[in-house]
Amino acid sequence: MEVILLERIAKLGQMGDVVTVKDGYARNYLLPQGKALRATPANRERFEKERAQLEARNLELKKEADAVAEKLEGQAFVVIRQAGDTGQLYGSVSTRDIAETISENGFSIARRQVLLDRSIKSLGLHEVRISLHPEVEVSVTINVARTEDEAERQARGEDMTKFDDDETALEGEETIAPEEVFEEGVEADLEDSVQDSVPALTEADDASAGDGADAAAGGAKGAAGGGGAGEAGERGEDAADKSAAGA
Repeated sequence: MEVILLERIAKLGQMGDVVTVKDGYARNYLLPQGKALRATPANRERFEKERAQLEARNLELKKEADAVAEKLEGQAFVVIRQAGDTGQLYGSVSTRDIAETISENGFSIARRQVLLDRSIKSLGLHEVRISLHPEVEVSVTINVARTEDEAERQARGEDMTKFDDDETALEGEETIAPEEVFEEGVEADLEDSVQDSVPALTEADDASAGDGADAAAGGAKGAAGGGGAGEAGERGEDAADKSAAGA
């Protein structure tokens, strides 16, 4: 279908251009939104008569859009949603949700002005383009979080999808490295304790060894004494035998 554009359409043309588009696109979007007219002889003539007024009106709307863009560009808006520990939303954030959130903060935005390829389905900071005019677009940040506190932390750069509640509670605790447990002072104390115990054991062993040596020496002396007594007895017997022979 051939249509006459009444305003600039991205990737299609400027105001006054006659372009060919799919019938469905024309019937469902361009014609109902007042963005184009069927390219009939009557409409061509009508457009030429109203062209100056349309261009003036377009220029006025563009100026208004530029003024809004200066205030809206770079703004961040918080959307609270329920989500799991992995950051997946229980639902989604649609163009309608975004338009309502921005409008609640003092800007008049319709859902068709929110340029979003697909609904937002996860926590985090999402950049979204807003069309204020066919020739004016701005970017805003949609901060999707579970609570206002999480939204503030996300705005500071924290990632709410990395830690669950238990891990978050432990973030502030100091981590002690294994090597720090065995400090130099502790090692020295252990060495001193071992060294103190070794001499005590050695002294006891020396005492036991000394007692054993004394006992062994006494046994040797006893054995030597027994041997001397046996020799004296033998000499006495020999002397008695000699006396008997003389008699």
